[in-house]
Amino acid sequence: MAAKSYDMIVIGAGPGGYVAAIRGAQLGLNVLCVEREHLGGICLNWGCIPTKALLRSSEVFHLMHRAKEFGLKADNIDYDLDAVVARSRGVAKQLSGGIGHLFKKNKVNSIMGAAKITGKGKVTVTTDKGAEDFTAKAIVVATGARARELPGLEADGDLVWTYKHALQPPRMPKKLLVIGSGAIGIEFASFYNTLGADTTVVEVMDRVLPVEDAEISAFAKKKFVKQGMKIMEKAMVKQLDRGKGKVTAHIEVGGKVEKHDFDSVISAVGIVGNTEGLGLEEAGVKIDRTHVITDEYCRTGVDGVYAIGDIAGAPWLAHKASHEGVMVAELIAGQPDVHPINPGSIAGCTYCHPQVASVGFTEAQAKEKGYKIKVGRFPFIGNGKAIALGEPEGLIKTIFDEATGELLGAHMVGAEVTELIQGYVVGRALETTEQDLMETVFPHPTLSEMMHESVLDAYGRAIHM
Repeated sequence: MAAKSYDMIVIGAGPGGYVAAIRGAQLGLNVLCVEREHLGGICLNWGCIPTKALLRSSEVFHLMHRAKEFGLKADNIDYDLDAVVARSRGVAKQLSGGIGHLFKKNKVNSIMGAAKITGKGKVTVTTDKGAEDFTAKAIVVATGARARELPGLEADGDLVWTYKHALQPPRMPKKLLVIGSGAIGIEFASFYNTLGADTTVVEVMDRVLPVEDAEISAFAKKKFVKQGMKIMEKAMVKQLDRGKGKVTAHIEVGGKVEKHDFDSVISAVGIVGNTEGLGLEEAGVKIDRTHVITDEYCRTGVDGVYAIGDIAGAPWLAHKASHEGVMVAELIAGQPDVHPINPGSIAGCTYCHPQVASVGFTEAQAKEKGYKIKVGRFPFIGNGKAIALGEPEGLIKTIFDEATGELLGAHMVGAEVTELIQGYVVGRALETTEQDLMETVFPHPTLSEMMHESVLDAYGRAIHM
């Protein structure tokens, strides 16, 4: 079959790829998007969206147990795990189907199959009907990443799970081990612990949520322990002995190896990029530890080949992938004034209970970089809306450059902080100073007032504390 020609071929239809394809089509490019599994990628189908649906169920379950506090009555509170999972899968299916609709609306051509770069500007797509060749002026690689598997700790889907198994569990764990306390690990620990699993989290670093500000990590850990989780820090799972319905974990902590029995294990020890079988290295694309090396504009150094999202390295976040997709599509379309993304202005959100959100430098990072800083804090207990919601436990922390008043970082733990953080993200994008934030009128009664108070506190001006 003769090769079909496009302006842009996007390999992968996750939050990076599908957004790049749509933005390219909006700018008048003739676009083909190739996806081997499902539209929406991991994020919509097996990551961000279905996990949030599960966590919403556990949050409602938790609130039902607190009914008496709110003057309500709820008896015989229980859950149906199959129904909880079915709701989560339905939410994912609805959104994945929505992308097909967006492709049609924006006139994006799409094909289900495995793509490989087979020459300059040439992509071969293998489907169940055979191989087909396509050509393009630009190729965008957006193939994402998958769970990292450590030797001896590999998932089997029965006793040892990856995030995919944990989203469709074969049973409700009674005694659960979660290896890794990054966003994925701690979210699953939170979900299963809330539903009654006896949950242990093992983290190799010196604290849970190790990428967060140390003060926020410590606050979150206290809440997790209060909820019944066991947290083992500076600990490593050395081996898993699998038996009938039981796993014995050999956990090294404090120089000694302890043995603990569990009936389910979730491994959440990071991700590896999906670089195999794409013809990248043959095309001259450089790969370092499963991630494609790019410049700030996601260019690989090979003419006409770009890489975006998880495959292009940290931060491994869907919203970062989407913005890279827009940026690359605009570059390819020849748009003027295309700006690279500043990784330091991308917020991270973790939907455990309590929620955690942050943007910019931690206090330690700001000091390491030589800034003289001013730090403000405000607790949820000082906020009327938080008390009315029955959510008085939390903290908002802001970090400023003493010399310029620049907002260097913001860190939060507590109810709905994943929604609040965007206020500071916008502030950083607009190069807001402490003066701008102090003079902004925050609506009352809202949780957002704590953001204002935290800024005021950094300068000794807090009113409600």
